[in-house]
Amino acid sequence: MHSHVHDRLPRSPWAIGHPRLFLLFAFFVCLLLGTAEAFAHAVTEGDKGYIQEISGVNLLPFVYLGAKHMMTGYDHILFLFGVIFFLYRIKHIGIYVSLFALGHSTTMILGVYFNVGINSYLIDAIIGLSVVYKALDNIGAFQRWLGFQPNTMAATLVFGLFHGFGLATKIIEYEISPDGLVPNLLAFNVGVEIGQLLALAVILIGMSYWRRTPSFIRHAYTANVAMMSAGFILVGMQLTGYFVS
Repeated sequence: MHSHVHDRLPRSPWAIGHPRLFLLFAFFVCLLLGTAEAFAHAVTEGDKGYIQEISGVNLLPFVYLGAKHMMTGYDHILFLFGVIFFLYRIKHIGIYVSLFALGHSTTMILGVYFNVGINSYLIDAIIGLSVVYKALDNIGAFQRWLGFQPNTMAATLVFGLFHGFGLATKIIEYEISPDGLVPNLLAFNVGVEIGQLLALAVILIGMSYWRRTPSFIRHAYTANVAMMSAGFILVGMQLTGYFVS
């Protein structure tokens, strides 16, 4: 869908020769290191305590928690940023965002309902790898390395499933009351989608402005290298946490 853009990108990020490369990379590094809890989607003590104290159907609180969870889940937002990076038509954006939403909604709801969680460090490391994968895909690495383009829609759906397991693992930490579990889960999912749409709106506003400037094609490679670096840092942080925990 956007393979033609790959051919117009610089073959090396260092060929860009612009200080924004370093600024953008530094931004992602600081963002990752400064928000470790957000990247792990850590359940705040206040939210956890509130959820443990209530029972029954509480739709609005769970909608709020879902939106908050997504808006502070920078790995989800990074992946979403990568997904829509070279998508210009609203139709295509809608298709890919819907596939991602279908994936993470399915595993989030089923994972919590059947109490199937994955070690939070490992699942967050996989989510970090999804960011790396999408950045490599955006710069055409797989076409050059493998000689073919993996199905981008299938990859978005599959990684959406992993992102959903990440959400489910964290929701299980809430220790939600079984009373009203299904309606509350659906409300949480609605909140996640609202948060995703809000994040998407901000990304699209920024991207639409950037795409009107000549610097977009010149610095697109840079942005994806920075995103890939952020993904690798996230993977390293989560694997370190897994082995030292």
